[in-house]
Amino acid sequence: MRSISKGREPESLTKHRKKAHSTYENYGEKQELRNALVTEQRGLCCYCLGRVRPYAASMKIEHWRCQSMFPEQQLSYGNLLAACHGSEGEPRRLQHCDTKKGDQYLDWNPADPEHHIETRIGYRVDGTIYSDEEQFNTQLREVLNLNLNTLKAHRKRVLDSMLDWWKVEKARIRGRVPAERLRQKRTEQVGQTGELAPYSQVAAWWLDQKLARMVG
Repeated sequence: MRSISKGREPESLTKHRKKAHSTYENYGEKQELRNALVTEQRGLCCYCLGRVRPYAASMKIEHWRCQSMFPEQQLSYGNLLAACHGSEGEPRRLQHCDTKKGDQYLDWNPADPEHHIETRIGYRVDGTIYSDEEQFNTQLREVLNLNLNTLKAHRKRVLDSMLDWWKVEKARIRGRVPAERLRQKRTEQVGQTGELAPYSQVAAWWLDQKLARMVG
C-alpha cells in the first residue's frame, strides 16, 4: 500500500449527497467517480498496487468502511477508493484486495493522512508484506490476502531489481552509493506526476530503508 492524496471530489457526488434519499446505489455518475479515484491513485490499486484503469471492467469502487455497517459513509469521498478486481470469481483462497475483504474491518485507510500507512508496512526479501502491528499484520494476510503467491512474486521482482541496480551503482562508482543518488532513484520511482508503475511503492520503500540506515 501507499499513501493516497485525495483530490477534490467529483461535483456530481457533492450534488448527489445533498439530495433527499441519496445512496451509493442511486448515484448515477459512477464513471466520473472512477476517473477521479484512479487519477488520484495514479493508476494503482489502493491495496495491492497492481494496475487499475478507470472503467468497471478493470476496477471496483471500494468502500473502506463497508456500506452494510457504515451506511452514513457510503457517499463520503474519503471512504471511497479504487481497487482491482482481486481475482473475483476465483476460489476465496485466491481472492485478494476488496474482493477478499468484503465487509470485513480494516484498521488503516491508505487515503487518510493521519493513518500514515507507509510507516505501518514493510517488505521481506521474498516479497512478503508485513506490519509490526500484530492486528494489522493479520489483516494484511487474512482480510486482504496480500501475501498471495502471485502478489509476493510481483513484489519480489521489484525488490530484486532494486538490489541489482544498487550493486551496479556500487561497482560503477567503486564505493558507497551516495544518498543523493538514492533520492534521485526514489524520485524516478514515485516522485513524478501521473501514472505510476505497478508496485513502484515497494521500490520506494527499499530506497527509504537504505537512506534511513545512512542517516542512522
